[in-house]
This record gives sequence, structure tokens and C-alpha cells, in this order.
Amino acid sequence: MNTLMTNASTRTQSAALGTNNVIRNTYTLLSMTLLFSALVAGVSMALNLPYPGLLLTLGGYFGLLFATAKFRNSSLGIVFVFALTGFMGYTLGPILNSYLSMPNGGEVVMTAMGATGAIFLSLSGYALVSRKNFSFMGSFLMVGILVAFLAGLGAVFFEMPALSLAVSSIFVLLMAGLILYETSNIIHGGETNYIMATVTLYVAIFNLFTSLLHLLGFMNGED
Repeated sequence: MNTLMTNASTRTQSAALGTNNVIRNTYTLLSMTLLFSALVAGVSMALNLPYPGLLLTLGGYFGLLFATAKFRNSSLGIVFVFALTGFMGYTLGPILNSYLSMPNGGEVVMTAMGATGAIFLSLSGYALVSRKNFSFMGSFLMVGILVAFLAGLGAVFFEMPALSLAVSSIFVLLMAGLILYETSNIIHGGETNYIMATVTLYVAIFNLFTSLLHLLGFMNGED
């Protein structure tokens, strides 16, 4: 009986240690990729590089995402994480330049950045402290993100500003939910690969920031 209790306690401690390692590695890598992405975005802005276009952006994003997932259990996975986040930083540079050229554009960018940071830290902190399980959100988020993504493509191809704004509003809510879901997933052992956890949280932060930029830009008189 004592042996069974000891084994169970050992397994529990081992699982807790593994979860803590995933959390630590995820937030360390996430911090590094955000800094790297910001650096690339800054270079892209300074050089006034052109936006690569929708098709190239989607091709680069999904291609690098696929490569990251394929090599997630090897050191190459980390290389592809930085390649992915660097590429997204490059695409962000021209977007930021366009907003900074607006009246009060700097204020719009800083407000979006501050709101993104506040939302991420608040939701991640809540999930970590409360340790609530948000796994029930998984299916809803998957369907919601797919529908919003397709609607966003439709808004671009058919030039529908109202739909584009609606999609940005929906994406703010979906990305907030994704932050809660993925943080909870890490805590409860649903995600044991820190590379994929990093990618998910990075994508949530990136989309949250760009969606807030779009909404705040509209409120500032962009459109």
C-alpha cells in the first residue's frame, strides 16, 4: 500500500515538474521571439520595406508553421520558430509604417501595444493563478478562428471594410480566448511541447495586436 502511495506521489511530482519546465521554457522562448520579431519589424520599418502581399504572407506563414510543427521535437524546431516570428515581424513593419503616417498614428500604435500587453498579462496571469481548466473552449476556438479567417479573406478580396472591422473585433475576442485556452492547456498537461506552445501564444499576441491596430486606426479616422 505504501509503495503504491509512494509511486503515485512520485508520478504527481514528476508531472508537476514537467509542467513547470514547459511553462518556464515557453515563456522564455516567447520573450525571445517577441524581441526578435520586434527587432525585425524595426529593421523593416527603417528600411521602408514593402509589404510582401497577402499570398506570399499566407504562404510564408503556413509554410513556416508546418515546418515548425514537423520539427517541434528537435533543435530545428527552434530555428523555424525564429524564422516564423521573424517573418511575421517583417510583415508587421510596413503595417506599422502605414499607421505611423496617419495623424496621431504613434498614439494608435502605442495604445494597441499597451492594450495587447495588458490583455496578455492579465489573461495569462489569471489562468496561471486560478488554474482553471479552459479546455472546453478548444472546439469553439478552432471553428471560430477558421470562420473568422475565411471571413477576413472575403473582406479583403471583396473590399468590404465593414466586414473587415467585424472580423477584427471577433479576432480580439478569439485571441483572448486562445491565450486563456493555451495557458490552461500547458498547466493541465494538454500541451507538453514548449515550441508549439510558444507558437500558439505568439500567434495569439500578433493577431490581437494587429486587430486592435485596425480597430483603433478606424476610430482614429484611418478609413
